[in-house]
Order: sequence, then structure tokens, then C-alpha cells
Amino acid sequence: MISAIFVDRPRLAVVIALVITIAGALAMMRIPVAQFPDIVPPQTVVSATFPGASAAVVESSIAQPIEAQVVGVDKMLYMKSTSGNDGSYNLTVSFVLGSDPDINTNAVNNRVQTALAQLPQEVQLEGLTIQKKSSAVLQFIMLYSENGKQDPLFVTNYAIINVLDVLSRTPGVGQARLFGALNYSMRIWFDTQRLDNLQLTPADVITAIQAQNVEAPAGRIGARPIARDQQFQMNVQTQGRLTTPEQFGNIVLRANPDGSLLRVRDVARVDLGAQNQDVEGRLNSEPAVGIGIYLSPGANAVQTAAQVRANLDRLSQRFPPGLKYLVNYDTTTFVQATIHDVLITLLIAFVLVVIVVFLFLGSLRATLIPSIAVPVSLIGSFALLLVMGYSANTISLLAMVLAIGILVDDAIVVVENVERVMEEEPNLSPGEATKKAMAEITAPIIAITLVLLSVFVPIAFIPGISGTLFRQFAVTISVAMLISALNALTLSPALCAVFLRPSGPRRGPMGWVLRRIDNIRDGYAAIVGRLVRVS
Repeated sequence: MISAIFVDRPRLAVVIALVITIAGALAMMRIPVAQFPDIVPPQTVVSATFPGASAAVVESSIAQPIEAQVVGVDKMLYMKSTSGNDGSYNLTVSFVLGSDPDINTNAVNNRVQTALAQLPQEVQLEGLTIQKKSSAVLQFIMLYSENGKQDPLFVTNYAIINVLDVLSRTPGVGQARLFGALNYSMRIWFDTQRLDNLQLTPADVITAIQAQNVEAPAGRIGARPIARDQQFQMNVQTQGRLTTPEQFGNIVLRANPDGSLLRVRDVARVDLGAQNQDVEGRLNSEPAVGIGIYLSPGANAVQTAAQVRANLDRLSQRFPPGLKYLVNYDTTTFVQATIHDVLITLLIAFVLVVIVVFLFLGSLRATLIPSIAVPVSLIGSFALLLVMGYSANTISLLAMVLAIGILVDDAIVVVENVERVMEEEPNLSPGEATKKAMAEITAPIIAITLVLLSVFVPIAFIPGISGTLFRQFAVTISVAMLISALNALTLSPALCAVFLRPSGPRRGPMGWVLRRIDNIRDGYAAIVGRLVRVS
């Protein structure tokens, strides 16, 4: 009999319980914390821009070629696209839950590359962006100028250079996205009447800018093969791409017959401004720049949010005077409140169970055994949850709350039977009484565990999103019951042999309560016996 080993060697049972508890405690410090299990399908986003095109042109020239190739990619569930009148195109492809986001992104990228040759030249020059997307929003952050000295254009570029990369590198952050980005760009405002008088078109200006705003490799002077008397070699460096409004204004459009030059500044106004002003952010009616923080799959939301805030606090020390940040939306606030309430419920449930066990067992020694066995089962469950990639969320913690009443049964059965044997055979030592009691209930404990597992295990095999949502519920209860059964066969018998002692009739209030319980039991048995004889 397995229990006899641990009755004779209680330290072995304690060591096993300590190993389970330590493994669970370490897992509790590392397990991700979330509001719900991860039930959002992984997504991949394809983005492109066709400057100046309408939504209909974007749909026909970009959407149709790309979507014709992407449709049917491996493990795809569905896809949706958006074509805007600002020339933007976004395609979101959703994949089967549990698939690898990196593999999905690579598969979409391969399909998009086959359609690249069919896209307009302007779109190819702008480039396509293909990246995995996390739908789990963690935080929304606003950068704003408190004194109004920094305009949104400056704040946007400051965020791109100094803030966005740091937030993207934060462990647990899947993506840091800037909303309404106002990138610096050279804006050329045409004087249409002047262009018409000079018989020029905007396309002529664009052609001249593209021809003269280039990074040209000019080569080297003195490179081999050359005569032996050449002693120096120099790299030729040209001005390269233009950077100031004055340089763009000096671009030559044409040379007139009289020898004069027609430049861009003669037909247009050149200034440094925002590349796109279609989207703007506001905070309390004042200009602001928004940053969205998305959680990576399997990350700890609470720890990630704390690290993001710590990075922002560190970066804010180097902000220009007047530049501030505000976390105006944080999903972890509700997560922390929910988890806190569930933990309080878990503690209350455990305390109530201990009180009820004490009332019915009538002994502090006997109550101590379930009070030790139940936490071992609950804490140990976290170890397997972490190994399986699950998180501590409202579903798994709710399963633990419900499991307390089930877990305490195993320990109570052991304690009750050991006390009964001690009462009926007071000549037996605690160890012998425990061995005899365990010989009687080992098979029932195993049978009870198997019956309960047959109820909860099938829940883990429910297909679809509903199955994913309740799978952690079933796994948590099943693991806790298995550990509880192990404790009932190892730890509880060892503790019974150490703590329990033969005792006489109960006295005082607890004795009265126990006698009333016995009276109710005997009366119920008498009524059932008579009904059986009559039937």
C-alpha cells in the first residue's frame, strides 16, 4: 500500500509537498497575468500607400492584385481590407488561434511578393509594410505640449526618434504604434497661375525634383589601374540629397533662351511641414500625439504595463521643457482590480472551508491537515499552468475558487476515517490506525478522482473559441484534483500519523454540535431503514 510508505516516512511526504509548493510558488512569480485567456486569433497586416489616389483607384490597383494572391494562405481564417481616399491601403489577415505569428507573417509576405510586380510604380517606391499585429491593446499614451511651445509636428518626430524605439524594445510589448504621425517633409505649394503662364505643369516640377534630388555615387580619383607616379587616392563626395527649403527652391526647372534660369522658387513656395495632415490627435481639445501599446502573445500584462510606465518616467526626465505624457487608457487597471477581487474571493472561500471543517471535525489537529493539503494543491497547480503556456486570469482563478470545496474532500475523508479507526480501536498506535484507515479508503479516493476528472476533462476538448476560453478552467480544476489525490495518499496520512491522537468523547460546545450531528445521522438512518422494510 503506497500510503504505508509515507506513514513510516513522513519526511518524504513533506519533501514531496514542499517540492510541489516551491514549483508552484516560482510559477506564480513568472506566470502571465491577464483578464481572460488568449482567445484573439493572430493577425498579419499589409500596408501600402498610393499618393494622390482615391479609394476606388487604391482598390483596383492595390487591393485586387494583393488579395488575389493572399487569399487561401495556410491557416487563414478570414481577411478584411480598407482602401482610403488618402491613398492608404490596409489588409488584415486573421489566422487560426494557436498558429505561429512569425510563420503566418512570412507566409503572407511570400504571397505579397508575387503580386509586387503588378502594383503601380509609385506604390513600389513607397514600399509595402508587412508585420504581425497584436489585437490585445495594453495602453494608449498621449504626448502633448503643456505650454504650447511644441507643435504636433515637433512632438511626433521627437516621439519617433526618442520614445517609440524604447517602448518597442520593452519586454512584453508586441507593437508600439504612432497614431496620426506627422513626419517632417518638404512641402511645395504651387502657384498655379504662374505655372500656367510659363506653360508648366506640376508633373514638370516633380520630374525636375526627382532628377536633381539624388544621392549619386561620384566614384574615386586616383583608383587603380593608374600610373605608378599617382600617390593619392580620393573619394569624390557630392552634395547628395537636398535638406533645406532654400536648396529645393534653387532646383532648376529650365534654362531660358536669354540665359536666365527658371527655378522652383519662381513658381512655388517651399517650406518644411508635415507629410500628411489627414489625422490629428487631441487631448482635452489641445493638440497631442497618440501612441498605442499592444501586448505580445503570452506576455504578462501587468508587468509589461509597469515597465512601460517606468520607461516613460525615465524618458520624461530628458523631455524638452513643457513636453508631458499621459497614460489615458490602461487595460491593466481593470485586470488588477479583477484579479484582486478574485484573490480576495479565493481567500474568503478558503477561510470559510477551514471554519466549516473545524465545526464538523471538532479538532484543531484534525483541521490543520486539510488546511495544509488544500494550499499545496492550489499553489502546485500554477506550475503546470505555466508549463502549458496558460495565464493567471479570471477563468483559471475562478476554477481554483470552485475547486477548494472539491479539494478539501480528499483530506476530510482521510482524517474522518483515521479518527473513526482510532475511536473504534484505541489500542492501535496513530501510525497503525492510519495504515488501517488508508487501506480502506485508498481505492475510493482514486475512484472519486477519476469520476471527477471524467466530468471536467471533456470540457478541455470543446472546439472553437468557446473551448479555448474554458480549456484553462478544465485544466486548472483537473490538475488541482490530481495533486489533491496525491496529497490524500501521501501527505494527509503522514500528517494524520504525526498530529492525530486518540481522544475521548467531545466536551463543551463542539461536543454538543458533534452529538447533534450524530443524532441527525442516526435519525436519518432509522427513517431510511423503516422505509426500506416497508417497500
